[in-house]
Formats: sequence, C-alpha cells, structure tokens
Amino acid sequence: MGRGVLLTSNLPQLQNLIKRDPPAYKEEFLQQWNHYNSIRQIFQINPDENAQHFRELVSFIAQVAQCYPKETVDFPSQISTLLLESYGTLSPDTRRSLVQNLVMLRNKDVITSITLLQTLFPLLPKTTSSSLRAFIRRTILSDIRTANLRTKNHKLNRAVQAMLFGMVERGMDAEVVGDKGKLKAAAGPGNNGEEAMWAVVLTKELWRKGIWSDAKTVSIIALGCFHPVVKVQSASLHFFLGGDEEEEDSDNEEEDLPDIKALQHRREINKKTRSGEKKLQKIAKALQSKKKKKAESATANFPAIQLLNDPQTFGEKLYDILNKYDKRFSLDHKILIMQLLSRVMGGHKLCVLGFYTYIMKYLTYHQLRIPAILVALAQSVHDFTPPDALTPVVRKLAQEFVHPGVGSEVIAAGINAIREVCRRQPWSMEEDLLGDLIEYRKSRDKAVTAAARGLLQLFREVNPGMLKRRERGKEASMGMAKGSQPLPFGYSAQAAVDIEGLVLLEDHLKKLREEEGVVSGAEDEDDEAAWEGWDVESDSEESSDGWIDVDSDSDEDLEISDSEDEGDGRKKKGKGKANATDDGGQDDKGGEKDGTAQDTAEEAAKRVSSLATTKILTPADFALLNDLRIKAASEAVQRGAGSGTKRKLAALESQRKSLLASSDGPIAETFISEDDILGPRKKAKADYAERIASIEKGREGREKYGSLKGKKKKAAPSSSTNREKARNKPIMMILASGAVKSKKKASLREKQQKLRAHIERAKKAHH
Repeated sequence: MGRGVLLTSNLPQLQNLIKRDPPAYKEEFLQQWNHYNSIRQIFQINPDENAQHFRELVSFIAQVAQCYPKETVDFPSQISTLLLESYGTLSPDTRRSLVQNLVMLRNKDVITSITLLQTLFPLLPKTTSSSLRAFIRRTILSDIRTANLRTKNHKLNRAVQAMLFGMVERGMDAEVVGDKGKLKAAAGPGNNGEEAMWAVVLTKELWRKGIWSDAKTVSIIALGCFHPVVKVQSASLHFFLGGDEEEEDSDNEEEDLPDIKALQHRREINKKTRSGEKKLQKIAKALQSKKKKKAESATANFPAIQLLNDPQTFGEKLYDILNKYDKRFSLDHKILIMQLLSRVMGGHKLCVLGFYTYIMKYLTYHQLRIPAILVALAQSVHDFTPPDALTPVVRKLAQEFVHPGVGSEVIAAGINAIREVCRRQPWSMEEDLLGDLIEYRKSRDKAVTAAARGLLQLFREVNPGMLKRRERGKEASMGMAKGSQPLPFGYSAQAAVDIEGLVLLEDHLKKLREEEGVVSGAEDEDDEAAWEGWDVESDSEESSDGWIDVDSDSDEDLEISDSEDEGDGRKKKGKGKANATDDGGQDDKGGEKDGTAQDTAEEAAKRVSSLATTKILTPADFALLNDLRIKAASEAVQRGAGSGTKRKLAALESQRKSLLASSDGPIAETFISEDDILGPRKKAKADYAERIASIEKGREGREKYGSLKGKKKKAAPSSSTNREKARNKPIMMILASGAVKSKKKASLREKQQKLRAHIERAKKAHH
C-alpha cells in the first residue's frame, strides 16, 4: 500500500503529520482540498448525500488551515455562506459541526472576531436546537469578553453595537400588536421579534457582566423600549427597572450549588475531616453571596437611567406609546412603562405634563395594583414640576382615598401618596385641603395617624404658612417670626457662587502643605494619584495631548470690569476672602488669621473659596470634602448647635453611607417603594402556604423531635440496645415471651443452678 493511499484513508494521521511538517505534505493537503471542493458542490445540491464525509473534510481543513493560509483563504467565507444561506436544509449534526469549526478558526486566529460574530448573530433567531443556541450564545459572550479583557477593544465594540442596533431596528416598522385584545389573537407568527429579542438579551448580559458600561449600550436597550413586539419592550423595560424576568434564559456559567441541607446530612454520616468541614463552609458562603447578589439585582438600574441620551425625547416617546396604545397593552405592561417613565422624569427632572392627565383615570382605591401606580406618580414629581399640573392630581387623591367610606389602609395610602407628592413639590397643595387632611392625625388607626403626622411635619418644615397657628410648632413659628418665607415656584434663593464646604477643603489642603513643606509644583502628581481608581472609561480612542500654553501679550494680568463700582466692591470684600488669592499672590492680614484655623462659623460661610478655579477637583477630593463637612457639623453639634445642624449632620452621614454602598449617586434618593405608600400595617392573617413556610423556617438548624437517651448521651453515639428496648415492652408481650415461659417450666435443678450463678456474680461484684 502506497503512502498516498494510506494518508487519504486516514485523515487524523495526515492532520498530525501536516502539523509537524506542513511543506512536506502540501501535495497530500491539496489533494484533500480539491476533494473537499468537489464534495462541497455536490453537498450544496443534495445536502443528505455524503454528509458524514463532508463533515470530516471540513473538520480536517479547519484543523490545518493555519498551515496553508494562501490555499485556504476562501474556506471561512464558504462555511459562513453555507450556514447563512442553506441553514434550513442542513441536518442538525452538520450545523453544529460547521459552527464548531468556524469557532475553531477564530481560536486559531484565522478569522477575526468581527467575521465570526457577523455569522453567529443571524444564526441565533434561526436555530431551534437549545444546545446549539446555548453554544452560540456562550461563544459570542466569551469572544467579546476576551477582546475587552485588558483594554477596551473599541473597534470591535463599535462593530458589534452596530450589528445589535441593526437587529433591533429591522422590526421597528411593524404595527404594535400588544399583549391583549383581538389584534393579538389575529396576529400571525410573522414578526415575532426574535432577532430584536436576542439583541436585547445579549446587550443586557454584556452590561450585567461589566463588559460594556457606556451610553451606546444603554441606547440599544432604549431603542428596544419602543419596539412593536411586547416581549422586546418588556425585556428592555426590565433592564432599566432592575427586575429580570428572563432569568430562565440567562447564561448560568457558574455551576449550580448543591443543597446545603443534603451536604450537612452527608457530613453527619461520613467520616469527619477538617477538609470536609472547610469545603462545607466554603459552599455555604458561596450560596449566601449568591442569594445576596440575587436580592441586589431587584433594585433599579440607576447608572443606565443616568446614561440615557436625550432623556426628554425618551420620556415623551414612552408617554406617546402609553397613551396611543392604551387599549392594546395589559395593565402589568402599562405599569412597567409608567414606572420607567416616572423614574426618568424624576431622575432627570423632566416635564411630561400629559402623564399626570393620563394617570388620573387610574387613581381609584379599587384599581388593581394601585400601590405601584401611586409610586409611579410620586416618583415623577420633582421641584421643577408646575404646581398647576399637580393640584388636580392631589385633589383627586384626596377625593378617592381619603374619606369615611373606605378602610383605614386606603386612607393611609392616600395620605402617604399626597405626602410624597408634596415633599417634592409643596406648592401643589391647597390650604383648605391641607387642614382637612391633618385632622386625620386624631384617628384611632395607627397607620392613618402616622401618615397624617408625617404630612403635618412636612409642611412645618417646607411651608408652615399654610398651617394654622396652633399646628405650626415652636420652630416653625419662630422662623416665621424672624421673617423667613418659602420661595414661590420658579424662584431660587441665590445663584450658586461656590461649592458648599469647599473652604474647609481649602484650609485642610493648605494645612497639609504647610506641615509637609510641599511646593506648588508637586501638586500635579498628587492630582494624578487622586484619580486612580476613579477613572471613567471612554469609548473614543482619540485623546488630547495636553494643554497648550498661550503666551499673553503682556506680563500683567488682564482685568475686565463692567463698571468702576465693581472694582470698589472687590476692595471692600478683600477682608472676607482670606484665601481667595493664588499661591504666588499676596496674602492680607485676614488670610494670616485664617491660616491659624480660628474662623467663626459666620466668617467661614461668607468666604468664597478660589480652590475650584485653581485646581481640578478629583472624586477623592469630593469624598474628603464630605468627611470634612461631617466633622465640622459634629463639632457644631457638640458646641450646642440647633436642630437644623443636627438634621444637616444626619443628612451628610446618610449621604456618605449611600455613596459607600453604591455609586448610583443622588438619583437613588428620588425613588420610593410601595412600602412608603402603604405605611405601617397590621399583620395580616397568614394563609396555609405562609404558615408552612414559617414552620419550615423554624426547623432549620434544629434537631428532630424524639428522645436522645441511648443516642447522644453515650460516649459513642448509637441507637438503643435490645436490653434497653426490652424494658419498655408492654407486660402482655413479656408474659407471652419465651424467656418467661421457660422460667415457669424450669425444673428444680435448673432453678438451683441459676440461683448459684446469681450468688457467684453478686460476690464478684462486691469484690
């Protein structure tokens, strides 16, 4: 048998030899390459003929393609074309083999990631095999994650995001069917949104894993919120709201953790070892952290809401969909849209005034899921919302929820909802209505009393003038006596001239420089170090080379003044601005006094720091500024400051905790939950399922019922012996036993032998 015949019939052997010495076996490879081309042409006409041999040839060429790049330059495109154009006629084994070989070519760097993904993305909606679909999904995610492992691969990210945008946009022209009514029943299986659904699912997965965290990723999901297919809309809405209903579709790369109870039971039975104990503790810790992550995933996705491009247009489009297709959507889906719209309005302080007119028809106490609707209403209000648009809403809430014809829970929910609306926009309340609502503080129900007292306390702080004199309280009355009045809607107290507390940071940095003797030139290095860990990654590859120094025509500083009075005013304010000069400038006598850190609170409040104009503040500087403000407020409280300073200290400490807990920022403070609307409630009677769950929870970590005698109290734990069991037998069973019957039938000789043996045992026992 010749060499060529042997190698032709044994492709794995030829593959091994080619990888060792490609030039020596080029002729044999070309022979197989020509054979592959002829088989491929036959396979395109009749896919069922020679399918097994075709798969073997494709696998062989994919393995050795990197050895002959010029000869196999068209091989990846042929496989991609075969998959995309003839996918429906291929057998399941052939499909899997072609996809696996295409992935192998990517792993061998024969093709690029973009080429691979351009083939795999269209296959996701087409494939019906769950295993192949999961393999394609894992491949896409792992390939993008590997490309962005060390640094962001912006070229690949832009290409993939463009493909995902196209997948979502392709079905945007269809008619909105909805999830109820006749249109849903009459709609055929034409446009089911599979392609857009996969684009949204993959984008959400890349965001969740932290691979993508930019505004373009959010834009893909935001486009999905307006897709005509309801399930694509729902998946996109859940991304912003934080709850994922597609958990069954999520890619669980981590192994499923075993049952902790089963492991503990096995631990009791098997041999006790230290390694087994450590392993059990490790699994229990991993299970606990997994439960914690699952609980945290239910919170709203605040960073995504902050990264929305043009949130005003986004909110108006959401309202248009909600208003136009109101009859086609179910109540649950409409509430999803309401919740997202309200969070966008509250987070970005938008005004979509039609939303308040739309939501009024749902403000009845017998409406299904009314707590969620009230939460959406309260979250949409902010200090820029016109009071004229909110006054009818507050009046409708009072008429529907707060009257003697409804239960106490309904009244409490109505007053709490009104309080949350007025906390964001106090001018939406009417004086007569406020007086009627406050009278409910005399109710016998605890929840109603708490809600009315909360509303009273709110208006004591924000606008005590709307209350009667006996209801204002001591502090509010003293404030009104001094002439303090709340500003009308649209007015602000004064323009922002400085960052609050920045003087404290300036004094602190100046003191540190004096102690360490740091020259002004070394500050740039400190600034660069302060940005470490706080950098925000940008999508753009371009970066500026730095600042360009421009020489002025004269050495003197250029001063521009509108009038001579402005220059005089600057001279008069010179004493109040102790540290307003530059590092190289002159310091007056007031500045030397401030250097000794003996400023009063009033002088510190009047000073305007120049730190913001001479230094770029880093996130570390703002964190330090917050700590300094807390320290100053705590010292003021110790000196006997008023309740206002105490409230300010509590607000600063809570802000610090929220910043440490999450990076969502102040947008998280604008959102509330249904518990804030419902308030404290009486504990409802538990049903059967809740009682069983409570019983099972109480049994966790507790030993089973039963006697421990003969089991745990022995040196070696074991069950009771037969002698111990015989003591507890009923007397009628003992009388019928063989031992008792043998005693009755024993002869005199046998009785004497037993008596002597008993005496001997007693003697030995005494000795």
